Amino acid sequence: MSKTATYIFIIIGVAILGFILWYFKSIVAYILISLVLSLIGSPIVRFLGKLKIGKISLPKAIRALLTLIFLWIAFFTFFRIFVPLVAKEANDFSKINIQSVVENLDEPINKADKFIEKFKLSSDDDVSVRDFFTEKLASVLNITLFSNIFSTLASLLGDIFIAIFAISFMTFFFLKDEKMFTESIILLVPDKHVEAFRHALSSVQKLLRRYFIGIIGQITGIIILVTAGLTIVGVGFKHSLLIGFMAGILNVIPYLGPLLGAILGIILGVATHLDMEFYSELLPLIGYMILVFIIVQTIDNVIFQPFIYSSSVNAHPMEILLIIMIAGSLAGIAGMILAIPSYTVLRVFGKEFFNKFKVVKKLTEKIE
Repeated sequence: MSKTATYIFIIIGVAILGFILWYFKSIVAYILISLVLSLIGSPIVRFLGKLKIGKISLPKAIRALLTLIFLWIAFFTFFRIFVPLVAKEANDFSKINIQSVVENLDEPINKADKFIEKFKLSSDDDVSVRDFFTEKLASVLNITLFSNIFSTLASLLGDIFIAIFAISFMTFFFLKDEKMFTESIILLVPDKHVEAFRHALSSVQKLLRRYFIGIIGQITGIIILVTAGLTIVGVGFKHSLLIGFMAGILNVIPYLGPLLGAILGIILGVATHLDMEFYSELLPLIGYMILVFIIVQTIDNVIFQPFIYSSSVNAHPMEILLIIMIAGSLAGIAGMILAIPSYTVLRVFGKEFFNKFKVVKKLTEKIE
């Protein structure tokens, strides 16, 4: 068979594989989630393996089951805490009297109107800061964001039990036999590439395990720091916890996420304290909130992100930024979230199979 025919068959094979993966995308998603959970849980399985009752150690199946139970308890506890907070916040927003808020901010609004009129900053003679502020405040304080979240969750309830069962079932066996996925993939690889492929998969598992565990640590750290900081400056513990949760989750989006989290957090913080006097209370509170987010972001940049994106993934920060920008342009926020894991996989396989190229060799020199 000629090389041209071989390449044609490879392209056709890749196209067929891509179609199959797309057609069964729900099942593929379950498998990927199970793999991530098994990567996170495997250190727990190993730790339990070191525990002994006399000279008897726990069987691998029992360790895998205990780890799976721990992961689900942690997951449901996490959302058991925050879902009621989101619901309560949405309810509080729906009760805010917008006209009362505007009246409370009457003085700064009038000053803004006079400033615009004095310097003719608007070409529209009918423009009014009061009307503009009232309109925007109504759009911010409506519960569309929250209602969309809950309607989306409600639409998934029909499939959620199937998803939980499927993910739990697969995660259990991935935890019980860490080599199951690797050996399944190896069956599709030609014999001459088996060892290189096996080594690449081992490196991918090691790097992604450190990455995902690092991400969990980062989210937890952001939640704790933001909650503590905002509580100290007077936002209130429950409001601070909700803002910290949103900031922590949004922080998963590299570079852009922290800014979104800070903006949304400040808006929520202000929205829950609109009864304050503007100059003497609300304005200083806004300043303190901004300071809290600056301090948290500094800690994130100095401690969390270097560990996750440099130490765990072994990539230069400039590489990470470029990859995230490219992924964001191609696939939006989802692409930005998946950029680092995908790039890690590509780098590892590039090192194994294309290391003769200078560019690949340079980009993968820190990978063990």
